[in-house]
Amino acid sequence: MAATYESTRDRGLTRLLETVRALPEGERPWCAGVALAAGTASGPLAEECSGWAVRYAAYDERTDRGVELPRERWVPVRSDTVFDLASLTKLCTTIVALRAVERGLIALDGPVAGYAPECTAAAEHGITVRQLLTHTSGLIPELPLYEYGEDGRERALARLAAEPPATPPGTARRYSDLNFLLLQRVLERSAGQPLDRLVREAVTGPLGMADTRFNPPASWRPRTAATEDQRRPWGKLDREMLRGVVHDENAWALGGVAGHAGLFSTAADLAALCRALLTGGGPVLSPESTELMLTAPGLGFEVDQPWFMGELAGRGAAGHTGFTGTSLVVDRARGAYLVLLATTVHPRRRPGDSTPRAEAATALARALR
Repeated sequence: MAATYESTRDRGLTRLLETVRALPEGERPWCAGVALAAGTASGPLAEECSGWAVRYAAYDERTDRGVELPRERWVPVRSDTVFDLASLTKLCTTIVALRAVERGLIALDGPVAGYAPECTAAAEHGITVRQLLTHTSGLIPELPLYEYGEDGRERALARLAAEPPATPPGTARRYSDLNFLLLQRVLERSAGQPLDRLVREAVTGPLGMADTRFNPPASWRPRTAATEDQRRPWGKLDREMLRGVVHDENAWALGGVAGHAGLFSTAADLAALCRALLTGGGPVLSPESTELMLTAPGLGFEVDQPWFMGELAGRGAAGHTGFTGTSLVVDRARGAYLVLLATTVHPRRRPGDSTPRAEAATALARALR
């Protein structure tokens, strides 16, 4: 029986690696490059790097093709490649929020305006911290805060604070970046510290995630994956090929530190976070907070979503995706995790397709049967 189990697991992990290796291949690959980390609470099961962290200099709208750099300037994805996490940032913001709850700084059902009085629309409509974390505040998905530019942070925050919900809070779920921008205000006001410091103290520091931070320094650039040639009309800003600068336009306008996006990290660092969650949250959260965060409907985390979790979904798996091509799944029922960091927006964004994420997750699920 043991031999049969091992052969089944090995075949499944081989299929997982084959799936990931194929992602940057073909005439129109799903991504330019990808890093995989899969494992259990006790350690890694599979790790893989494939494709290119940097391949294109620009995007040519006329040919609908990337303009490739000279071959000698292509940069392969390696184990220490740093990716723009996009919305995986929300997971760290969530952990900071639950740490604040544990310390008595905020309450899940406390009113947003009780901690951040400048949030006038939240005050008028009685939006709570829990509604931000569960995307039930009624707020629309996003606002064009980037239109205020790099020097318009205060005006952008005033616009955010005055934005009313489109539906009554607590009546429906609508995914919104605005929830985590408001949550950032709550956390910074209640703790008296900026979000980047809170994430460092609550998450990355305790877990030794030395390759995870907002606004990565110039010294990281040689190992940072490029994202997008972000010019109009396909982009919202006229920025050329981005590398080491946050892709999300609103996070950029807010100085690179935002509750919904802005973190950069490696697959290995995120694997460390996953292992902590699989073992009850220590040293970042109590087991009770971890249970609350990862159990349906989830706080910050999405629970049992087959569209990106494949066959890992269905038994309480929790995770998230990011616009740049990132995803993370923690499956406590199987005691396993899957981190997939890819560059699906290099050289430019295209309609979202999470099929490869689901296929990778399914391969892992079958390996663990």
